[in-house]
Amino acid sequence: MHRRILTALLTLSVAGCATTKPAETPPAETPPAAQPQTQTPAQDAEAFRDQPPKPGNPPDLVLPTFEQAKLDNGLTVIVSTRKELPLVFVGIAFAAGVSQEPAAKLGVADLSYRMLLEGAGKRDTVALDNAFADLGVSPAMSVDPDGAFVGARVLTTNVDAAMSLLSDVVLRPTFDAKAFERRKKQQLGELVRRMGDPNFLAQQAYYQAVFGADHPYGHTSGGTPKTVEALTLADAKNFYTKNTGPRAAALIMTGDVTLQQAVEWGKKYFGGWKGGAVAPKPPPAPPAPPRQQVRVVPKPGLEQTVVLVGRPGLAAGHSDEYPLELATTVFGGFFGSRLNMNIREDKGYSYGANAHLGTRLGVGPLTAYAAVRQDVTGPALNEFIKELAGIKSNPITEKELAAAREGLIRAFPGAFETVEGLGGSAAQLYFHRRPMDEFKRSVEGLRDASAAEVQRVAESYLDPANMQVVLVGDPLVIQEQVTPLNLGKLTLVETPASDMAPASKSK
Repeated sequence: MHRRILTALLTLSVAGCATTKPAETPPAETPPAAQPQTQTPAQDAEAFRDQPPKPGNPPDLVLPTFEQAKLDNGLTVIVSTRKELPLVFVGIAFAAGVSQEPAAKLGVADLSYRMLLEGAGKRDTVALDNAFADLGVSPAMSVDPDGAFVGARVLTTNVDAAMSLLSDVVLRPTFDAKAFERRKKQQLGELVRRMGDPNFLAQQAYYQAVFGADHPYGHTSGGTPKTVEALTLADAKNFYTKNTGPRAAALIMTGDVTLQQAVEWGKKYFGGWKGGAVAPKPPPAPPAPPRQQVRVVPKPGLEQTVVLVGRPGLAAGHSDEYPLELATTVFGGFFGSRLNMNIREDKGYSYGANAHLGTRLGVGPLTAYAAVRQDVTGPALNEFIKELAGIKSNPITEKELAAAREGLIRAFPGAFETVEGLGGSAAQLYFHRRPMDEFKRSVEGLRDASAAEVQRVAESYLDPANMQVVLVGDPLVIQEQVTPLNLGKLTLVETPASDMAPASKSK
Protein backbone atom coordinates (compact mmCIF):
# COMPACT_ATOMS: atom_id res chain seq x y z
CA MET A 1 0.00 0.00 0.00
CA HIS A 2 2.87 2.37 0.86
CA ARG A 3 4.32 1.72 -2.62
CA ARG A 4 1.03 2.57 -4.34
CA ILE A 5 0.75 5.82 -2.37
CA LEU A 6 4.34 6.77 -3.25
CA THR A 7 3.72 6.08 -6.96
CA ALA A 8 0.61 8.25 -6.92
CA LEU A 9 2.49 11.12 -5.26
CA LEU A 10 5.31 10.89 -7.78
CA THR A 11 2.81 10.93 -10.64
CA LEU A 12 1.16 14.04 -9.24
CA SER A 13 4.58 15.71 -8.80
CA VAL A 14 5.61 15.00 -12.36
CA ALA A 15 2.29 16.27 -13.66
CA GLY A 16 2.62 19.42 -11.61
CA CYS A 17 6.13 20.13 -12.89
CA ALA A 18 5.45 19.47 -16.59
CA THR A 19 6.38 22.43 -18.88
CA THR A 20 4.51 21.31 -21.96
CA LYS A 21 1.05 22.75 -21.92
CA PRO A 22 -1.51 20.33 -23.27
CA ALA A 23 -3.79 21.44 -26.09
CA GLU A 24 -6.81 23.24 -24.83
CA THR A 25 -10.16 21.69 -25.47
CA PRO A 26 -13.35 23.70 -25.44
CA PRO A 27 -15.41 23.23 -22.32
CA ALA A 28 -18.38 20.98 -22.67
CA GLU A 29 -21.72 22.71 -22.68
CA THR A 30 -23.70 22.36 -19.50
CA PRO A 31 -27.07 20.78 -20.16
CA PRO A 32 -29.92 23.14 -19.24
CA ALA A 33 -31.30 20.77 -16.62
CA ALA A 34 -27.97 20.27 -14.92
CA GLN A 35 -27.36 22.22 -11.73
CA PRO A 36 -23.92 23.31 -10.60
CA GLN A 37 -22.65 21.19 -7.71
CA THR A 38 -22.04 22.99 -4.43
CA GLN A 39 -18.68 22.16 -2.94
CA THR A 40 -18.64 21.32 0.77
CA PRO A 41 -15.87 23.03 2.72
CA ALA A 42 -13.19 20.63 3.97
CA GLN A 43 -14.03 21.33 7.59
CA ASP A 44 -17.66 20.25 7.04
CA ALA A 45 -16.48 16.84 5.90
CA GLU A 46 -14.87 16.33 9.29
CA ALA A 47 -17.74 17.68 11.36
CA PHE A 48 -18.99 14.20 12.18
CA ARG A 49 -15.93 13.70 14.36
CA ASP A 50 -17.19 16.27 16.87
CA GLN A 51 -19.88 13.89 18.11
CA PRO A 52 -19.07 10.28 19.02
CA PRO A 53 -21.48 7.74 17.56
CA LYS A 54 -24.36 6.92 19.83
CA PRO A 55 -24.57 3.33 21.04
CA GLY A 56 -27.46 1.24 19.85
CA ASN A 57 -30.14 0.00 22.16
CA PRO A 58 -28.84 -2.79 24.40
CA PRO A 59 -30.32 -6.22 23.69
CA ASP A 60 -33.05 -7.45 25.96
CA LEU A 61 -31.75 -9.40 28.93
CA VAL A 62 -33.00 -12.97 28.63
CA LEU A 63 -32.34 -15.17 31.66
CA PRO A 64 -32.62 -18.96 31.59
CA THR A 65 -35.40 -20.78 33.38
CA PHE A 66 -34.45 -23.44 35.92
CA GLU A 67 -36.92 -26.10 37.03
CA GLN A 68 -36.66 -28.53 39.94
CA ALA A 69 -38.16 -31.85 40.97
CA LYS A 70 -37.39 -34.57 43.52
CA LEU A 71 -37.33 -38.33 43.08
CA ASP A 72 -38.82 -40.66 45.67
CA ASN A 73 -35.36 -41.44 47.07
CA GLY A 74 -34.69 -37.73 47.70
CA LEU A 75 -32.50 -37.00 44.67
CA THR A 76 -32.98 -33.43 43.44
CA VAL A 77 -33.36 -32.94 39.67
CA ILE A 78 -32.57 -29.49 38.20
CA VAL A 79 -33.17 -28.71 34.52
CA SER A 80 -32.74 -25.72 32.24
CA THR A 81 -34.13 -26.32 28.75
CA ARG A 82 -32.46 -24.84 25.68
CA LYS A 83 -33.45 -26.30 22.32
CA GLU A 84 -31.24 -24.36 19.88
CA LEU A 85 -28.67 -27.15 19.52
CA PRO A 86 -28.85 -30.93 19.99
CA LEU A 87 -26.61 -30.79 23.06
CA VAL A 88 -27.20 -31.77 26.69
CA PHE A 89 -25.02 -31.34 29.76
CA VAL A 90 -25.49 -34.16 32.28
CA GLY A 91 -23.92 -34.08 35.72
CA ILE A 92 -24.21 -34.82 39.41
CA ALA A 93 -23.70 -32.10 42.02
CA PHE A 94 -22.69 -33.25 45.51
CA ALA A 95 -23.63 -31.08 48.51
CA ALA A 96 -20.45 -31.80 50.51
CA GLY A 97 -17.24 -30.04 49.53
CA VAL A 98 -13.87 -29.04 50.91
CA SER A 99 -15.48 -27.46 53.98
CA GLN A 100 -16.51 -30.94 55.17
CA GLU A 101 -12.95 -32.25 55.42
CA PRO A 102 -11.75 -33.28 58.89
CA ALA A 103 -8.94 -31.03 60.11
CA ALA A 104 -6.46 -33.91 60.15
CA LYS A 105 -7.37 -35.05 56.62
CA LEU A 106 -7.19 -31.90 54.52
CA GLY A 107 -7.19 -32.79 50.83
CA VAL A 108 -9.41 -35.86 51.20
CA ALA A 109 -12.36 -34.24 49.39
CA ASP A 110 -10.33 -33.62 46.23
CA LEU A 111 -8.77 -37.06 46.35
CA SER A 112 -12.07 -38.82 47.05
CA TYR A 113 -14.13 -37.16 44.33
CA ARG A 114 -11.41 -37.39 41.70
CA MET A 115 -11.20 -41.12 42.31
CA LEU A 116 -14.65 -41.37 40.71
CA LEU A 117 -13.02 -40.99 37.29
CA GLU A 118 -10.31 -43.54 38.08
CA GLY A 119 -12.53 -46.54 37.41
CA ALA A 120 -16.21 -47.36 37.80
CA GLY A 121 -18.42 -50.41 37.32
CA LYS A 122 -16.46 -52.99 35.32
CA ARG A 123 -14.12 -50.39 33.77
CA ASP A 124 -10.69 -49.38 34.99
CA THR A 125 -9.32 -45.86 34.47
CA VAL A 126 -8.39 -46.37 30.82
CA ALA A 127 -11.58 -48.21 29.89
CA LEU A 128 -13.74 -45.56 31.58
CA ASP A 129 -11.90 -42.77 29.81
CA ASN A 130 -12.28 -44.58 26.47
CA ALA A 131 -16.00 -45.10 27.08
CA PHE A 132 -16.50 -41.37 27.49
CA ALA A 133 -14.22 -40.71 24.49
CA ASP A 134 -16.42 -42.98 22.36
CA LEU A 135 -19.20 -40.46 23.02
CA GLY A 136 -16.89 -37.64 21.95
CA VAL A 137 -16.55 -36.17 25.42
CA SER A 138 -14.17 -35.88 28.34
CA PRO A 139 -15.88 -35.60 31.75
CA ALA A 140 -15.10 -32.60 33.94
CA MET A 141 -14.72 -32.58 37.73
CA SER A 142 -14.63 -29.62 40.10
CA VAL A 143 -14.34 -29.57 43.90
CA ASP A 144 -15.34 -26.38 45.71
CA PRO A 145 -15.75 -25.29 49.36
CA ASP A 146 -19.49 -26.04 49.26
CA GLY A 147 -19.69 -29.04 46.94
CA ALA A 148 -18.36 -31.04 44.00
CA PHE A 149 -19.58 -31.48 40.45
CA VAL A 150 -18.92 -34.12 37.78
CA GLY A 151 -20.45 -34.21 34.32
CA ALA A 152 -20.07 -33.94 30.56
CA ARG A 153 -21.65 -32.36 27.50
CA VAL A 154 -22.98 -34.84 24.94
CA LEU A 155 -25.10 -34.93 21.81
CA THR A 156 -28.79 -35.44 22.49
CA THR A 157 -28.60 -38.88 20.85
CA ASN A 158 -25.93 -39.93 23.38
CA VAL A 159 -27.69 -38.85 26.57
CA ASP A 160 -28.81 -42.35 27.52
CA ALA A 161 -25.29 -43.75 27.10
CA ALA A 162 -23.80 -40.83 29.06
CA MET A 163 -26.30 -41.35 31.88
CA SER A 164 -25.33 -45.01 32.06
CA LEU A 165 -21.65 -44.07 32.44
CA LEU A 166 -22.45 -41.33 34.94
CA SER A 167 -24.45 -43.73 37.08
CA ASP A 168 -21.46 -46.10 37.19
CA VAL A 169 -19.19 -43.21 38.18
CA VAL A 170 -21.47 -42.09 41.03
CA LEU A 171 -22.95 -45.38 42.24
CA ARG A 172 -20.21 -47.90 41.49
CA PRO A 173 -16.74 -46.28 41.76
CA THR A 174 -14.05 -48.93 42.10
CA PHE A 175 -11.60 -47.02 44.36
CA ASP A 176 -8.81 -49.20 43.00
CA ALA A 177 -5.69 -49.25 45.20
CA LYS A 178 -3.17 -48.70 42.38
CA ALA A 179 -5.27 -45.91 40.88
CA PHE A 180 -5.49 -44.32 44.34
CA GLU A 181 -1.70 -44.27 44.75
CA ARG A 182 -1.27 -42.74 41.30
CA ARG A 183 -3.89 -40.07 41.96
CA LYS A 184 -2.36 -39.35 45.37
CA LYS A 185 1.08 -38.82 43.81
CA GLN A 186 -0.45 -36.46 41.27
CA GLN A 187 -2.08 -34.44 44.04
CA LEU A 188 1.18 -34.28 45.98
CA GLY A 189 3.04 -33.14 42.86
CA GLU A 190 0.47 -30.42 42.26
CA LEU A 191 0.82 -29.27 45.87
CA VAL A 192 4.60 -29.01 45.54
CA ARG A 193 4.11 -26.86 42.44
CA ARG A 194 1.52 -24.67 44.17
CA MET A 195 3.79 -24.14 47.17
CA GLY A 196 6.10 -22.17 44.88
CA ASP A 197 3.29 -19.88 43.70
CA PRO A 198 3.15 -16.61 45.70
CA ASN A 199 -0.57 -16.23 44.92
CA PHE A 200 -1.34 -19.65 46.40
CA LEU A 201 0.73 -18.88 49.50
CA ALA A 202 -1.16 -15.61 49.87
CA GLN A 203 -4.48 -17.45 49.57
CA GLN A 204 -3.48 -19.97 52.24
CA ALA A 205 -2.53 -17.28 54.73
CA TYR A 206 -5.52 -15.13 53.77
CA TYR A 207 -8.19 -17.77 54.47
CA GLN A 208 -6.64 -18.43 57.87
CA ALA A 209 -6.53 -14.71 58.62
CA VAL A 210 -10.16 -14.12 57.62
CA PHE A 211 -11.82 -17.29 58.89
CA GLY A 212 -9.37 -18.80 61.38
CA ALA A 213 -7.34 -21.97 60.94
CA ASP A 214 -10.02 -24.19 62.51
CA HIS A 215 -12.96 -22.84 60.49
CA PRO A 216 -14.36 -25.01 57.65
CA TYR A 217 -13.48 -22.23 55.20
CA GLY A 218 -10.10 -21.58 56.80
CA HIS A 219 -8.04 -23.57 54.30
CA THR A 220 -7.60 -23.98 50.54
CA SER A 221 -8.63 -27.05 48.56
CA GLY A 222 -6.21 -29.89 47.94
CA GLY A 223 -4.75 -30.11 51.46
CA THR A 224 -1.05 -29.88 52.31
CA PRO A 225 1.81 -32.24 51.50
CA LYS A 226 1.79 -33.46 55.10
CA THR A 227 -1.95 -34.20 55.29
CA VAL A 228 -2.20 -35.70 51.80
CA GLU A 229 0.81 -37.94 52.36
CA ALA A 230 -1.00 -39.46 55.36
CA LEU A 231 -4.28 -40.15 53.50
CA THR A 232 -5.23 -43.75 52.83
CA LEU A 233 -7.58 -45.47 50.41
CA ALA A 234 -9.93 -46.09 53.34
CA ASP A 235 -9.99 -42.35 54.07
CA ALA A 236 -11.09 -41.59 50.50
CA LYS A 237 -13.76 -44.31 50.53
CA ASN A 238 -15.09 -43.25 53.92
CA PHE A 239 -15.38 -39.60 52.92
CA TYR A 240 -17.37 -40.51 49.81
CA THR A 241 -19.63 -42.96 51.61
CA LYS A 242 -20.28 -40.62 54.52
CA ASN A 243 -20.99 -37.49 52.49
CA THR A 244 -22.86 -38.68 49.40
CA GLY A 245 -26.29 -40.10 48.73
CA PRO A 246 -29.51 -39.17 46.92
CA ARG A 247 -30.56 -36.70 49.62
CA ALA A 248 -27.20 -34.94 49.36
CA ALA A 249 -26.94 -34.70 45.58
CA ALA A 250 -28.64 -33.30 42.49
CA LEU A 251 -28.95 -34.54 38.92
CA ILE A 252 -28.20 -31.55 36.67
CA MET A 253 -29.38 -31.61 33.03
CA THR A 254 -29.28 -28.56 30.77
CA GLY A 255 -29.83 -28.01 27.05
CA ASP A 256 -31.99 -30.09 24.75
CA VAL A 257 -33.95 -31.78 27.54
CA THR A 258 -37.17 -31.22 29.47
CA LEU A 259 -37.83 -31.66 33.17
CA GLN A 260 -40.07 -34.66 32.45
CA GLN A 261 -37.32 -36.35 30.42
CA ALA A 262 -34.74 -35.64 33.13
CA VAL A 263 -36.98 -37.13 35.81
CA GLU A 264 -37.42 -40.29 33.74
CA TRP A 265 -33.68 -40.62 33.21
CA GLY A 266 -33.12 -39.92 36.90
CA LYS A 267 -35.51 -42.71 37.88
CA LYS A 268 -33.94 -45.11 35.39
CA TYR A 269 -30.33 -44.60 36.41
CA PHE A 270 -30.45 -43.19 39.95
CA GLY A 271 -33.83 -44.27 41.29
CA GLY A 272 -32.23 -47.15 43.21
CA TRP A 273 -29.52 -45.01 44.81
CA LYS A 274 -29.56 -45.33 48.58
CA GLY A 275 -27.62 -43.67 51.35
CA GLY A 276 -28.17 -41.82 54.58
CA ALA A 277 -26.12 -38.68 53.86
CA VAL A 278 -27.93 -35.34 53.94
CA ALA A 279 -26.81 -31.91 52.78
CA PRO A 280 -24.56 -30.34 55.45
CA LYS A 281 -25.50 -27.24 57.40
CA PRO A 282 -23.83 -23.94 56.52
CA PRO A 283 -20.54 -23.32 58.34
CA PRO A 284 -20.81 -20.89 61.27
CA ALA A 285 -20.29 -17.20 60.62
CA PRO A 286 -16.74 -16.16 61.61
CA PRO A 287 -16.09 -13.02 63.67
CA ALA A 288 -14.80 -9.88 61.97
CA PRO A 289 -12.51 -8.31 64.59
CA PRO A 290 -10.46 -5.15 64.05
CA ARG A 291 -7.07 -5.74 62.41
CA GLN A 292 -4.23 -6.06 64.90
CA GLN A 293 -1.48 -7.42 62.68
CA VAL A 294 -0.18 -7.57 59.13
CA ARG A 295 0.61 -11.16 58.12
CA VAL A 296 3.75 -11.58 56.03
CA VAL A 297 4.60 -14.72 54.03
CA PRO A 298 8.34 -14.35 53.38
CA LYS A 299 9.63 -14.84 49.82
CA PRO A 300 13.09 -13.21 49.78
CA GLY A 301 14.00 -11.63 46.47
CA LEU A 302 10.47 -11.71 45.04
CA GLU A 303 10.21 -8.88 42.52
CA GLN A 304 6.53 -8.30 43.24
CA THR A 305 4.58 -8.21 46.49
CA VAL A 306 1.21 -9.94 46.55
CA VAL A 307 -1.30 -7.86 48.52
CA LEU A 308 -4.52 -9.35 49.89
CA VAL A 309 -6.86 -7.21 51.98
CA GLY A 310 -10.20 -8.50 53.20
CA ARG A 311 -12.64 -9.76 55.81
CA PRO A 312 -15.65 -12.09 56.17
CA GLY A 313 -18.41 -10.90 53.86
CA LEU A 314 -21.85 -12.44 53.38
CA ALA A 315 -23.60 -15.75 52.85
CA ALA A 316 -25.59 -16.21 49.64
CA GLY A 317 -29.09 -14.82 50.03
CA HIS A 318 -28.26 -12.20 52.67
CA SER A 319 -30.37 -9.05 52.42
CA ASP A 320 -27.21 -6.91 51.97
CA GLU A 321 -25.85 -9.05 49.12
CA TYR A 322 -26.90 -6.91 46.15
CA PRO A 323 -26.03 -3.49 47.63
CA LEU A 324 -22.65 -4.84 48.77
CA GLU A 325 -22.02 -6.38 45.34
CA LEU A 326 -22.53 -2.93 43.84
CA ALA A 327 -20.36 -1.22 46.46
CA THR A 328 -17.55 -3.75 45.97
CA THR A 329 -17.74 -3.28 42.22
CA VAL A 330 -17.40 0.49 42.54
CA PHE A 331 -14.45 0.00 44.88
CA GLY A 332 -12.56 -2.59 42.84
CA GLY A 333 -14.80 -4.81 40.72
CA PHE A 334 -14.11 -3.56 37.18
CA PHE A 335 -11.45 -1.73 35.18
CA GLY A 336 -12.85 1.72 35.93
CA SER A 337 -13.14 1.04 39.66
CA ARG A 338 -11.57 3.34 42.23
CA LEU A 339 -8.89 0.87 43.29
CA ASN A 340 -7.76 -0.09 39.78
CA MET A 341 -7.75 3.47 38.48
CA ASN A 342 -5.58 4.45 41.44
CA ILE A 343 -3.16 1.52 41.66
CA ARG A 344 -2.79 0.85 37.94
CA GLU A 345 -3.76 3.93 35.93
CA ASP A 346 -2.69 6.76 38.24
CA LYS A 347 0.23 5.28 40.19
CA GLY A 348 1.43 2.52 37.85
CA TYR A 349 2.11 0.23 40.80
CA SER A 350 0.52 -2.88 39.25
CA TYR A 351 -0.93 -4.34 36.06
CA GLY A 352 -4.28 -4.39 37.85
CA ALA A 353 -6.09 -4.36 41.18
CA ASN A 354 -9.49 -5.83 41.90
CA ALA A 355 -12.03 -6.62 44.59
CA HIS A 356 -14.58 -9.41 44.84
CA LEU A 357 -17.49 -10.45 47.07
CA GLY A 358 -17.35 -14.26 47.29
CA THR A 359 -20.72 -15.40 48.62
CA ARG A 360 -20.97 -19.04 49.69
CA LEU A 361 -23.40 -21.31 51.51
CA GLY A 362 -21.91 -19.78 54.66
CA VAL A 363 -20.24 -16.39 54.97
CA GLY A 364 -17.71 -16.00 52.17
CA PRO A 365 -14.69 -13.70 51.84
CA LEU A 366 -14.75 -10.04 50.77
CA THR A 367 -11.36 -9.58 49.12
CA ALA A 368 -9.23 -6.92 47.44
CA TYR A 369 -6.09 -8.01 45.56
CA ALA A 370 -3.10 -6.77 43.61
CA ALA A 371 0.43 -7.88 42.78
CA VAL A 372 2.53 -4.70 43.01
CA ARG A 373 6.14 -3.79 42.29
CA GLN A 374 8.41 -4.66 45.18
CA ASP A 375 9.77 -1.11 45.46
CA VAL A 376 6.28 0.36 46.03
CA THR A 377 4.93 -2.20 48.49
CA GLY A 378 4.31 0.34 51.25
CA PRO A 379 2.85 3.09 49.05
CA ALA A 380 0.59 0.59 47.28
CA LEU A 381 -0.77 -0.82 50.53
CA ASN A 382 -1.31 2.72 51.76
CA GLU A 383 -3.44 3.42 48.66
CA PHE A 384 -5.56 0.33 49.44
CA ILE A 385 -6.29 1.74 52.88
CA LYS A 386 -6.92 5.25 51.51
CA GLU A 387 -9.43 3.98 48.96
CA LEU A 388 -11.24 1.95 51.61
CA ALA A 389 -11.43 4.97 53.89
CA GLY A 390 -12.48 7.13 50.96
CA ILE A 391 -15.72 5.20 50.58
CA LYS A 392 -16.97 7.12 53.62
CA SER A 393 -15.30 10.48 53.09
CA ASN A 394 -15.99 10.47 49.33
CA PRO A 395 -19.39 8.76 48.95
CA ILE A 396 -20.23 6.68 45.89
CA THR A 397 -21.59 8.87 43.10
CA GLU A 398 -24.63 8.18 40.93
CA LYS A 399 -22.32 7.86 37.92
CA GLU A 400 -20.19 5.21 39.64
CA LEU A 401 -23.26 3.35 40.84
CA ALA A 402 -24.83 3.38 37.36
CA ALA A 403 -21.63 1.98 35.80
CA ALA A 404 -21.41 -0.80 38.40
CA ARG A 405 -25.09 -1.65 38.04
CA GLU A 406 -24.91 -1.83 34.25
CA GLY A 407 -21.71 -3.87 34.24
CA LEU A 408 -22.96 -6.46 36.71
CA ILE A 409 -26.33 -6.94 35.03
CA ARG A 410 -24.92 -7.11 31.51
CA ALA A 411 -22.41 -9.75 32.62
CA PHE A 412 -25.13 -12.25 33.50
CA PRO A 413 -25.60 -13.76 30.01
CA GLY A 414 -21.93 -14.73 29.88
CA ALA A 415 -22.54 -17.46 32.44
CA PHE A 416 -25.27 -19.00 30.30
CA GLU A 417 -23.64 -19.05 26.85
CA THR A 418 -23.14 -22.83 26.81
CA VAL A 419 -24.96 -25.84 28.21
CA GLU A 420 -21.92 -26.36 30.45
CA GLY A 421 -22.33 -22.82 31.76
CA LEU A 422 -25.99 -23.50 32.46
CA GLY A 423 -25.00 -26.69 34.26
CA GLY A 424 -22.46 -24.89 36.42
CA SER A 425 -25.01 -22.20 37.26
CA ALA A 426 -27.54 -24.87 38.26
CA ALA A 427 -24.92 -26.52 40.48
CA GLN A 428 -24.29 -23.21 42.26
CA LEU A 429 -28.01 -22.88 42.93
CA TYR A 430 -27.90 -26.31 44.52
CA PHE A 431 -24.72 -25.75 46.53
CA HIS A 432 -26.04 -22.49 47.99
CA ARG A 433 -29.64 -23.75 48.48
CA ARG A 434 -31.03 -20.92 46.38
CA PRO A 435 -34.46 -20.78 44.67
CA MET A 436 -34.77 -21.59 40.97
CA ASP A 437 -35.48 -17.93 40.11
CA GLU A 438 -32.33 -16.73 41.90
CA PHE A 439 -30.82 -15.08 38.81
CA LYS A 440 -34.00 -13.12 38.18
CA ARG A 441 -33.94 -12.06 41.85
CA SER A 442 -30.30 -11.02 41.47
CA VAL A 443 -30.97 -8.79 38.49
CA GLU A 444 -33.93 -7.20 40.26
CA GLY A 445 -31.89 -6.76 43.45
CA LEU A 446 -29.07 -5.04 41.56
CA ARG A 447 -31.53 -2.80 39.71
CA ASP A 448 -33.51 -1.85 42.79
CA ALA A 449 -30.70 -1.27 45.31
CA SER A 450 -30.81 2.41 46.24
CA ALA A 451 -27.81 4.70 46.50
CA ALA A 452 -28.47 5.02 50.24
CA GLU A 453 -28.41 1.22 50.70
CA VAL A 454 -25.20 0.90 48.71
CA GLN A 455 -23.50 3.65 50.70
CA ARG A 456 -24.67 2.13 53.99
CA VAL A 457 -23.23 -1.32 53.32
CA ALA A 458 -20.08 0.18 51.79
CA GLU A 459 -19.32 2.07 54.99
CA SER A 460 -20.16 -0.96 57.13
CA TYR A 461 -18.27 -3.70 55.28
CA LEU A 462 -15.41 -1.75 53.67
CA ASP A 463 -14.18 -0.14 56.87
CA PRO A 464 -10.36 -0.44 56.64
CA ALA A 465 -10.05 -1.02 60.39
CA ASN A 466 -11.69 -4.45 60.05
CA MET A 467 -9.75 -5.50 56.96
CA GLN A 468 -7.08 -8.15 57.49
CA VAL A 469 -3.87 -7.73 55.49
CA VAL A 470 -1.69 -10.49 54.00
CA LEU A 471 1.52 -9.74 52.10
CA VAL A 472 3.74 -12.19 50.23
CA GLY A 473 7.14 -10.85 49.29
CA ASP A 474 10.62 -9.90 50.43
CA PRO A 475 10.37 -9.61 54.24
CA LEU A 476 13.06 -6.94 54.53
CA VAL A 477 11.39 -4.73 51.94
CA ILE A 478 8.01 -5.24 53.59
CA GLN A 479 9.39 -4.45 57.05
CA GLU A 480 11.05 -1.26 55.83
CA GLN A 481 8.09 0.06 53.85
CA VAL A 482 5.04 -1.22 55.76
CA THR A 483 6.13 -0.63 59.37
CA PRO A 484 5.77 3.19 59.10
CA LEU A 485 2.11 2.75 58.04
CA ASN A 486 1.18 1.58 61.56
CA LEU A 487 -1.35 -0.98 60.34
CA GLY A 488 -0.48 -3.53 63.03
CA LYS A 489 2.37 -5.76 64.10
CA LEU A 490 4.19 -7.50 61.28
CA THR A 491 3.74 -11.25 61.83
CA LEU A 492 5.73 -13.78 59.84
CA VAL A 493 3.62 -16.67 58.59
CA GLU A 494 5.78 -19.65 57.71
CA THR A 495 4.24 -22.02 55.16
CA PRO A 496 6.81 -24.74 54.57
CA ALA A 497 5.96 -27.44 52.04
CA SER A 498 5.76 -30.04 54.79
CA ASP A 499 2.91 -28.42 56.68
CA MET A 500 0.21 -25.84 56.02
CA ALA A 501 -0.27 -24.79 59.65
CA PRO A 502 1.85 -21.64 60.10
CA ALA A 503 4.22 -20.94 62.94
CA SER A 504 3.80 -17.28 63.78
CA LYS A 505 6.04 -14.89 65.58
CA SER A 506 5.83 -11.15 66.00
CA LYS A 507 8.54 -8.85 64.74
